[in-house]
Amino acid sequence: MTIYYVNSATGSDRNSGTGQNSAFATLSKVESLTLKPGDSVLLAKGSVFNEQFDIKYSGTESAPIKIGSYGTGAAPVIHSGGDGIHSLYASNIVIENLKISNTGGAAIYGGDVTNWTVRNVEIAKSGMSENAGAVTFRSSKNVTVEDSKISDVKGDGFWIEKVSGVKLLNNTVTSASGSTADAVQINDSSSILIKGNHLDQTDASSPKGVIALVRATNAVVEDNVLTGGGFGISAPGGKNVAIRDNDISGYHGYSWSFAVGLGDQGSARDYDISGNHIHDGAWGVAVSGPTGSSYSLTNIKVHDNVFDDLTQAALKVDRPASGSFYNNTIETGVKATSISPAIIDAHTFSVSNNHTVANVETALASTETKTAATTEAAVDPAVVAVHDNLKIFTDTGEAHRGNLLENDSSDNDTLMLRRFGDEAVGKHGLTLTGDYGSIHVDREGNYAYTLDETKLPDDHSGHVSESFKYGIDDGTSHHSDADTLTVFIHMDGLLS
Repeated sequence: MTIYYVNSATGSDRNSGTGQNSAFATLSKVESLTLKPGDSVLLAKGSVFNEQFDIKYSGTESAPIKIGSYGTGAAPVIHSGGDGIHSLYASNIVIENLKISNTGGAAIYGGDVTNWTVRNVEIAKSGMSENAGAVTFRSSKNVTVEDSKISDVKGDGFWIEKVSGVKLLNNTVTSASGSTADAVQINDSSSILIKGNHLDQTDASSPKGVIALVRATNAVVEDNVLTGGGFGISAPGGKNVAIRDNDISGYHGYSWSFAVGLGDQGSARDYDISGNHIHDGAWGVAVSGPTGSSYSLTNIKVHDNVFDDLTQAALKVDRPASGSFYNNTIETGVKATSISPAIIDAHTFSVSNNHTVANVETALASTETKTAATTEAAVDPAVVAVHDNLKIFTDTGEAHRGNLLENDSSDNDTLMLRRFGDEAVGKHGLTLTGDYGSIHVDREGNYAYTLDETKLPDDHSGHVSESFKYGIDDGTSHHSDADTLTVFIHMDGLLS
């Protein structure tokens, strides 16, 4: 296992390359080597390489070949008239801690590759040709891209085609422009997880959208923030697709614009669309397709979503389909459904138990509520705190989303303070004042309820309760959240 060092400023291709003081100068010198499993190629920070880097050899699962950086300062940069990093048939590769910009083709291109991980890579101004995705993988297996940033590219942010095993985790894509550009385009692929990404097409010139998930099998799209574009998520054909707990907004400009759409490029079966906040757009969920098509749309479940600030209906079904629309919350002024009369008469798409509310922020808080867990406060067995067992979101600091308090997954009786990156809720934690006392949560996650008995009602029988609402807002309308913690005071036990 050899480490090779490359420094464009101080290196020389006559060096051995095996030490920082004997670094190579060019990537082409590295290409002349026969890299072996476990080898690493480290590029000096501050270096600039004006050449395509071809990866020709494979690592193993236990000993991948790594391409990374060393030293201090700015990440090393790769420029190229072709692709930035290019590979065919290589397997077990890790690429991390680099910057790739101003490439004629893809920043990273992999064809017929297996077991690739790309992490903490910044990509800007790639794909001078509109037909290239900034990150492109074709006919491959097990590709993970995480904690990376893509901006100002002409083609798609991600172009994934015929890949089995795709993970896009905690990435940021902004302004993927061009007439055919989406932030993420995945075609004919399977075993897909798109989670925790921030994808913003607000300033893109493309009439396309944020995520295009075409003919996917076994896909999950969850906990993403999707903004702008002509559409939010287009999943026009596929099987076993879950779209849940996303914030989708700002998609408009066209009468057909939708947050989630399916049915126009293939049959769709077993879709679960739930827990999303869909707002500031045209249609909510569109179950549609081309006139006269023979695509089948079956078992489409749309439930427990929140819809507000839409110019069209929360649900559109205008092609033969089977499914259900239930337990959704719809803000006053938004039409709930637009279902063709033929489908209504066929009774194949049921509508039940949906709610209209005037204040969607209240609904957002209630949709976060899960099964209540009861915790006895340590200071007094007569005081019981009830809080929500909530799903945990990952925050990058770019958008505050999630709950201020959370349950420790290892012990549901422990209430913990939620943090947002390096920020917290005040220097000394969080204090909430109620009718009968106050709750304080410190920065370590410890909480205590202090009762003021003078505020208790005169009738000392039974119990009383008070609820504390708390929330955070990053200053924009679509990144906010709230939750409620309730304290029950059992006065018989307290005063006896």
